[in-house]
Amino acid sequence: MSSQAPSNHQDDFKLKDTSPQLGERWPHGGIRGGGGWISSDRVTSTYDLVEQMYYLYVRVVKARDLPTNTVTGSCDPYVEVKLGNYKGKTQHFEKKTNPEWNQVFAFSKEKIQSSDLEVFVREREMVARDDYLGKVVFDMNEVPTRVPPDSPLAPQWYRLEDQRGESKTKGEIMVAVWMGTQADEAFPEAWHSDAATVRGEGVYSVRSKVYVSPKLWYLRVNVIEAQDVESQDKSQLPQVFLKAQVGNQILKTKACPTRTPNPFWNEDLIFVVAEPFEEQLVLTVENKVSPSKDELVGRRSLPLNIFERRLDHRAVHSRWFNLEKFGFGILEGDRRQELKFSTRVHLRACLEGAYHVLDESTMYISDQRPTARQLWKQPIGILEVGILSAQGLLPMKTKDGRGTSDAYCVAKYGQKWVRTRTIVDSFNPKWNEQYTWEVYDPCTVITLGVFDNCHLGRNEKPGSGGGPGKDSRIGKVRIRLSTLETDRIYTNAYPLLVLQPSGMKKMGELQLAVRFTCLSLANMIYLYGHPLLPKMHYLHPFTVNQLDSLRYQAMNIVAVRLGRAEPPLRKEVVEYMLDVDSHMWSMRRSKANFFRIVSLFSGVISMSKWLGEVCHWKNPITSILVHVLLFILICYPELILPTIFLYMFLIGIWNYRYRSRHPPHMDTKLSWAEAVHPDELDEEFDTFPTSKSQEIVRMRYDRLRSVAGRIQTVVGDMATQGERFQALLSWRDPRATSLFIIFCLIAAVVLYVTPFKIVFLVSGLYLLRHPRFRSKMPSVPSNFFRRLPARADSML
Repeated sequence: MSSQAPSNHQDDFKLKDTSPQLGERWPHGGIRGGGGWISSDRVTSTYDLVEQMYYLYVRVVKARDLPTNTVTGSCDPYVEVKLGNYKGKTQHFEKKTNPEWNQVFAFSKEKIQSSDLEVFVREREMVARDDYLGKVVFDMNEVPTRVPPDSPLAPQWYRLEDQRGESKTKGEIMVAVWMGTQADEAFPEAWHSDAATVRGEGVYSVRSKVYVSPKLWYLRVNVIEAQDVESQDKSQLPQVFLKAQVGNQILKTKACPTRTPNPFWNEDLIFVVAEPFEEQLVLTVENKVSPSKDELVGRRSLPLNIFERRLDHRAVHSRWFNLEKFGFGILEGDRRQELKFSTRVHLRACLEGAYHVLDESTMYISDQRPTARQLWKQPIGILEVGILSAQGLLPMKTKDGRGTSDAYCVAKYGQKWVRTRTIVDSFNPKWNEQYTWEVYDPCTVITLGVFDNCHLGRNEKPGSGGGPGKDSRIGKVRIRLSTLETDRIYTNAYPLLVLQPSGMKKMGELQLAVRFTCLSLANMIYLYGHPLLPKMHYLHPFTVNQLDSLRYQAMNIVAVRLGRAEPPLRKEVVEYMLDVDSHMWSMRRSKANFFRIVSLFSGVISMSKWLGEVCHWKNPITSILVHVLLFILICYPELILPTIFLYMFLIGIWNYRYRSRHPPHMDTKLSWAEAVHPDELDEEFDTFPTSKSQEIVRMRYDRLRSVAGRIQTVVGDMATQGERFQALLSWRDPRATSLFIIFCLIAAVVLYVTPFKIVFLVSGLYLLRHPRFRSKMPSVPSNFFRRLPARADSML
């Protein structure tokens, strides 16, 4: 029994138009929009796809001549910035009267509750209350406003005041206070009042950051041969194979079919490695003593930077490498003999530029450039994305007995990943951050995901969608750039949909502003006829199994490297953005793909039905018009091809009225997520290998056999039809082949002496004949074809 989603929820799963109050074309300093990625001569740096949010910035630089404690004779100072109910603190220094903090605090203007800004300098006490060293008070009405690209506001020295507001004789602090927007250069690294409750190491995980994917390379190792391989058992020749390992990637050659001390393989082993190279290529030659026992013959570790980098299809020189043997004596004389008569391996290895299609699913490619920058072309466009806000987020965990969410957004396009700041304890977070990417191919996809931050150092209980120590998934959005009109701003609210064991669930909405700017229309048009990947991909193609393995390893490498950043982009986030589990079996996905195929043939089926109605004179007027068109094409055969192309042109013009006005989004009907069976969902979320009981596994195995049986039947029927075509001239049925070749001879003579127009006209009239001249019995050609033999009767 299928769990059909309620009809009132279907509208919630659709894309919605929004009308945010976007800022005008106001400049920014380049950091927020990825200014390090785009030169100023390509696009004017603007920050106009988000709503302006004003912040009070307080930069605490340093202090000098602070008074010491009368008891200890030292000073452990820190600064507390207070604005209304919000307090921000710097780190404290031990025994330092001239500390330097250089820390920025940002207070949202919307939440300012006081007309005075107080900057306190305190001394940390371990037992009693912190000692008061002095303060500086700023009037909010006197704070200047700064708009980038104006130079940063110069900090000034202020003499500390006591609690009565009188200047103290000793102690000064350097502070800069100004009013700015989120375009300010200080915004990313600032302490935010939105995350005032976060303490400790969690402060670093709430800031917005830009990440870069590691530089990926293929390591192609062509194992040619080996020499002087010796077995420990001198009575028989060795039968060896070579095992190569890079990190956790292990590949083996086939065992040499003959026993010989000089085996020959000539096999390619492909690995994925990331720059900077931290692993080594470990070569191991092993002797297959028995089906269950392998004997180590020799080993060699090679650093990856000794291999040349191949940017084109030029040949790579092969090299011999001596292996280190094991099982010999440890005397110096034995070592010399080992090196003189050691086993040698002959191989050809090189580093080839990997394509970033490896670190993501083939269905959602965001970058098709090679690794080597020398092969990059000029960008054809600029992608600007304003991550505005989220609405109606569901509680992802509980805090103090109530539900809460600490949401942040991650966007991935090409090598560049961006992460917004975390808005703490809000179901309607407002980020209003804008980012920019260079576009080298419009037929690519940008992916955005919303997550709940579970690394804030607070005692929280994860709710649905996550586990302890893992950031929970809230939802994901994909936008294909080729579906966007150039120089148009799309402002939409995308539904955040997550498929859970209980079914499809809407977690909220993500509001975005997207603009794709074209830099060169000619280059963009040229790309549509240009190969997707560089030349090396087609000169040395990979098998499907190799691509799947390489892609899986590349995803792991990217997840590990980004997880080592500070703050880390965690593994669960990277895997969700890259669809690392898209290759796993799912009954739901299989059904969705099946109905996608069915929808592709819907047009052909509709055309065949229409032609059948014409042939059976369901609508006499339409049948007569088709007869007239047939006679016109017979009289003027040169109009056949122009008529076909003219019809396609007219159909395209007609369909322009029904073009999509919105970017693509997650379609629950297409994904077959609205009517999926609960047990199929439970199977999709099962671990690999399975963790279910034997009875459930048996039931699912029987169901899988049933589905596979139907697929097997369909594939067998298709093979049968093809084999019947082959049987026409293969003489498997001598009588049928004799009749067919006699028919071919007669047809050749008739077509030779009869004008083609007459043949075409007679065929068309026969096809369009009136129903009274038709028989309900199958035709002679159909009967003849069905009687042809197939090879199904030869199968076991």
